[in-house]
Amino acid sequence: MEMLIIIGSGPAGYTAAIYAARANLKPLLFEGSEPGGQLTTTSDVENYPGYPDGVPGPKMMEDLKKQAERFGTRIMNKTVTRVEFGTPTPPNLPSGRGGNKPISPPFQGGVRGGLFKVWCGEEMYESRAVIIATGASAKRLGLENEKKLYGKGVSACATCDGFFFKEKIVVVVGGGDTAMEESLFLTKFAKKVYVIHRRDEFRASKIMLERAQKNPKIEFILNTVVEDVLGADVGHVTGVKLNNLITKSLNNLPCDGVFAAIGHEPNTKIFAGQIELDQKGYVVTKAGSTMTSVEGVFAGGDCVDHQYRQAVTAAGLGCAAAIDAERWLEAQTH
Repeated sequence: MEMLIIIGSGPAGYTAAIYAARANLKPLLFEGSEPGGQLTTTSDVENYPGYPDGVPGPKMMEDLKKQAERFGTRIMNKTVTRVEFGTPTPPNLPSGRGGNKPISPPFQGGVRGGLFKVWCGEEMYESRAVIIATGASAKRLGLENEKKLYGKGVSACATCDGFFFKEKIVVVVGGGDTAMEESLFLTKFAKKVYVIHRRDEFRASKIMLERAQKNPKIEFILNTVVEDVLGADVGHVTGVKLNNLITKSLNNLPCDGVFAAIGHEPNTKIFAGQIELDQKGYVVTKAGSTMTSVEGVFAGGDCVDHQYRQAVTAAGLGCAAAIDAERWLEAQTH
C-alpha cells in the first residue's frame, strides 16, 4: 500500500513528486503514455524561471524527473488505465480552479478514510491519497506533416512560442476566442498573422472578434481549411496548402509558423464517474484548494487549469497539490 500515488509526469506531476518526496511521503509516480507531457514536443522553453538561456523541453523534463528521483520518488513508466475512488456519494462543492460550470448530474464517486485503487492494465496499486496531474493535449489538425514539424514552426501555444516569430509570417487556425487571443498575442512579434477559418461565422465572442478584425496585422481567410503544412523536406515550416471550401481551389500560402488554436482536451477520461469533471472534462477542485470532489484525491496542472496552461503555473499547482495532500494525510492520523 502506497502513501501517495501521482498520476502524470509533466511539470505538475514532477513538482508534486519533489515536494511530496521531501515531505517523506514516498510517492509513486506513473509517467503515462507521454512521459514529460506537452513540453517534450517543445524545442525551446525560454519563459520558465531559472533557465536564462532557455532549455529544450525534453531536457527540462529530464531535469525535473532527476530532481524528483533524487528525493526518493519511485517513477514507473506505466500508464494508468483505470481508477476506483470509492462508493457513490453526491458532492456539493463550489466550482474552484476547474473554472467551468460543473456537470449535471454530479459525478458518481466519493470516499472517506478508505484506500484508492489505481490500475495499470491488470496490475492494481492502492494508496491513501492520489494526485492527478494528467495534463491536457492540444487538439491537432490531424495532418501528417503537422506531426513532423511540431516544434519546428508548428505550435499550439502562442504564449510559449510567439517570441520565436519576430518579423515572421504566421498562420492561426481556428474561429473561437482561443484563435482570436492567439492571433492578437502573435501581432506583438509577427509582421503578419493570417487567421484561417473553415466557416464565415465565428464562435468567438463579439468583442474578441472585433479586436482581431481591427488589428492591421491580422488578415482573415474564411471558408478555408489547411490541407497540409509545407516544409517537412527542409525541417521547418515554409507554408501551408489551403483549400477553399466554396471554390474548391487549392493554393499555397508562404509562412514561417502555424498555430493550431482549436482548443485543448484534458486527459481525464479515466476519471469520469469517479470525480467531478466540468462540461469540458476539466477536474473541478474545491475553491482555494487542489482537493477534488473526492476527499483525499487532489489535482493540479493543465487537467485543472484551462486558462493559463503554462509550465510554471502547472508546477505551482503541482506544488500546491503536494502540500494539500501532505496536510490531509497528516490530519488523518490525528
